[in-house]
Amino acid sequence: MSLPVSFEFFPPKTPEGAAKLRTVRQQLYARAPQFCSVTYGAGGSTHEGTFSTVREILAEGVDAASHFSCIGATRDSVRAQLAELQGMGVKRLVALRGDLPSGYGIGGEFQYASDLVAFIRAETGSAFHIEVAAYPEVHPQARSADADLQAFAAKVRAGADSAITQYFFNADAYLRFVDDARRLGLDVPVVPGIMPIMGATQLMRFSDACGAEIPRWIRLRLQGFGDDAASIRAFGLDVVAQLCEQLRRAGAPGLHFYTMNQSAATLEICQRLGL
Repeated sequence: MSLPVSFEFFPPKTPEGAAKLRTVRQQLYARAPQFCSVTYGAGGSTHEGTFSTVREILAEGVDAASHFSCIGATRDSVRAQLAELQGMGVKRLVALRGDLPSGYGIGGEFQYASDLVAFIRAETGSAFHIEVAAYPEVHPQARSADADLQAFAAKVRAGADSAITQYFFNADAYLRFVDDARRLGLDVPVVPGIMPIMGATQLMRFSDACGAEIPRWIRLRLQGFGDDAASIRAFGLDVVAQLCEQLRRAGAPGLHFYTMNQSAATLEICQRLGL
């Protein structure tokens, strides 16, 4: 059974990184992604890099989604960037509140991602397919699980078309989140975000920072492999491919891979799933 896939990249910081990412993209395009998204640094710090990577993906004949965050932004700056993206031919946005650059107060004219979604809709009508973020294991800054669900509801009611989740390794968290959203009458597709396990240290650091739970049995197995990169990779492929299969059987509308600008693990998982 086929399942739509999409891939996320971050803007490379060096010419070597950009060249490597071009190769990675070509390898991943073999899986016919529905779209590829490009992230946006804290406070829009990678704006130029994000837009130039989006431009390249579009030129390669693939639908590209630009991340778009609103922290520290003004209505005028957002309006100008939306016009720039429309001019480039972008049809899809991932609308986020975004992270504050360190040392900043909240700043800007938008407080929440729902404000940004509402503004994009008011300014551009249905010109963009708007994706928003969802947190099956609760946003790390949310007051409670219910407050987080209400924040998600606000984004959908403001005009979001679909959602991509933070990555997770526990399928039940995702399924419960989708059930809770449906109970509130939110019927947009919620696509699971998938993080291939490529190394232990980086994954643990990342997960602690963004509130993604690494189940104890996975954490202990990873720690037990020590510096044995091949064993970590093999175990990681098994765990994530199995998770994807569970999600597919449960009716997930697609899979969105956080590639970390690498192709091998994502390609292997797609191959195991027959995608």
